[in-house]
Amino acid sequence: MILTAGYSNPNNPSTTPRHPQTESIDIEPLVVLTGAGVSAESGVPTFRGAGGVWRTYRAEELATPSAFLRDPQLVWEFYAWRRELIAACKPNKAHLLLAEIEKQISDFTLITQNVDGLHAAAGSRNIIEIHGSIWRIRCLSCGGRWDDRNVPLGELPPQCPVCREMARPDVVWFGETLEAEVIDRAFETAQRAHTMLVIGTSGIVYPAAELPRVSKARGANLIEINTEETPISGIADKVYRSKTTIGLQDWWADQQNTN
Repeated sequence: MILTAGYSNPNNPSTTPRHPQTESIDIEPLVVLTGAGVSAESGVPTFRGAGGVWRTYRAEELATPSAFLRDPQLVWEFYAWRRELIAACKPNKAHLLLAEIEKQISDFTLITQNVDGLHAAAGSRNIIEIHGSIWRIRCLSCGGRWDDRNVPLGELPPQCPVCREMARPDVVWFGETLEAEVIDRAFETAQRAHTMLVIGTSGIVYPAAELPRVSKARGANLIEINTEETPISGIADKVYRSKTTIGLQDWWADQQNTN
């Protein structure tokens, strides 16, 4: 599958995408894996480590099934606070450029470890949210799911609109396995990638960290964009050692210059 060159430089807001030119670049299927480094440039806190303390609790103490069973009200108050922080954040240039790239090629999949919804807000459509979404709620009884972007939330804990039972955030907590259907789709997508971009992820959280290795083993061209060296760096075909917004723009510009 062929990408036709012709995207303008996102650094210049006065420019718009040009009409397709004659140059073409074979990068499809293009699969992108994003982590916290992408959202960090929008001001989204990591909620882990020293910066993730809320009311003396660390995120690792509250984002667990046992914590929810013990005190669902407390856990929901923590997530309501997180939602308020994320609601103030906007997609950055990396989010926006990924959405634009998706419009220009026919076989594009974005796999994200982030739960903040900023990729969708930027306009990306073919997204696999392997860790769920903070804007989605799941019933503990009937399993129903629904989006709720109200900030602040209403009643805590929320009740299922169908069965009126208690609901939880539809995110993957510490100690939980990823939803089989979702992670299976992610691995199937990684296996058929011609090009994989690994952007702003530490490369140490599994099973997500295995996805680039699967793509590489299947012969994909593996590109890493990260400010720091990661376990992925050593197997990457090319590394852009920069912030995600800059590195992604540089990679995309390189594709436009390839004949």
